[in-house]
Amino acid sequence: MSGVRLFLALVALVAVAVSPVNAHAQKRRSHDSHTDRGLVEISVGIATQIRDFYSSRPASGVKALPPGMRNRLAKGKPLPPGIAKQVAPPALRSHLDLPRGYDLVEVGLDVLLVDVATGVIHDVLMDVVR
Repeated sequence: MSGVRLFLALVALVAVAVSPVNAHAQKRRSHDSHTDRGLVEISVGIATQIRDFYSSRPASGVKALPPGMRNRLAKGKPLPPGIAKQVAPPALRSHLDLPRGYDLVEVGLDVLLVDVATGVIHDVLMDVVR
């Protein structure tokens, strides 16, 4: 009799593990961890390469953003709509080992690491562009 109970308990456990409700919860957790990506930052080595790249280039005449707009460029916040931005030069990006799904964006004098899919800023290097 105890063998039958053990078998039924095992069958019930397997049924719960493969149920649509559990599959949905697992898919949601997987999706959340993919979109959250809260720990992505520019490493010290990459930051040094970025600074060296821009310091070796002639001055481009780019101006700093107004302080109110610049304060909106913060980790965890989306890029403000309508802000003037451009993707960092290919000559720089080709030498960097950036995480997949992220790109470097120039905004005023700053370089941002941005999640391409969501537009959320993950790191900011201030006063880099000359």
